[in-house]
Amino acid sequence: MKKFAIGLYVAVTLALMVWGFCLASGAFHLPFGLEYLVAPNDAMQGEISRIIYYHVPSWAVAFSFFSVSLVGSIGYLASRNSHHDRAQTFDALAVAGAEVAVVFCTVGLTTGPIWARRAWGIWWTWDARLTTTLVLWLIYVSYLLLRRFAAGPQMQTLAAVLGIFGAVDVPIVYMANRWWRTQHPAPVFGGGPGSGMAWPLLRVFLWNMLAWFAWGVMVLILRFRVERNRQKIAAREAEAALEEVELPDTAFAANRK
Repeated sequence: MKKFAIGLYVAVTLALMVWGFCLASGAFHLPFGLEYLVAPNDAMQGEISRIIYYHVPSWAVAFSFFSVSLVGSIGYLASRNSHHDRAQTFDALAVAGAEVAVVFCTVGLTTGPIWARRAWGIWWTWDARLTTTLVLWLIYVSYLLLRRFAAGPQMQTLAAVLGIFGAVDVPIVYMANRWWRTQHPAPVFGGGPGSGMAWPLLRVFLWNMLAWFAWGVMVLILRFRVERNRQKIAAREAEAALEEVELPDTAFAANRK
């Protein structure tokens, strides 16, 4: 039953992603008179405007999973001295959230310049939104490098502190084009008069948002399970190594008697 549920979720997620791509790209002719569901071209930007159906959902998922990592980091620090197993679960959640969020953050940092090159004539500009975003990406890449290459009992604690520090930048990135004058476009939703989307665009946007979140949750769960299994294997190996050290000591003490 469990395998069936997982398989069904994966199949539904893939169907959402494929259908969302068909609606957003406009590259396919839909059968049964469904052409009206395809997102029309933007009157000002043309085909390049379609990148918003991937750019914005990728950032929404990234910000959500940075928040998941924040919860995991706080939970680890709060329980590391009192509930070891719970602390390890929080730690696995923190690293899984950060890792998946960095992937989606990278997608956002890739699709943004592609759009900017066509819309602005440049790939990059050091305005507040883009700069704080790059800082966010660098902090969490540093977090993952720390997890990968550091060793010792304090590694998880240091990583949790760095994860909390990085999460502080998330609301700064989100509010940057509200607090400062930036070249980045104004918020699509809640950006003041004239913001928002017409329904033919909005329905495609919401479909892709659902698809990307479903995909992100699937990858997050898989990464969390992998990390928990790694933790359990490491714990068993540590116990076995400790037993190997204790056995010669016990034999030596018995021979002396």
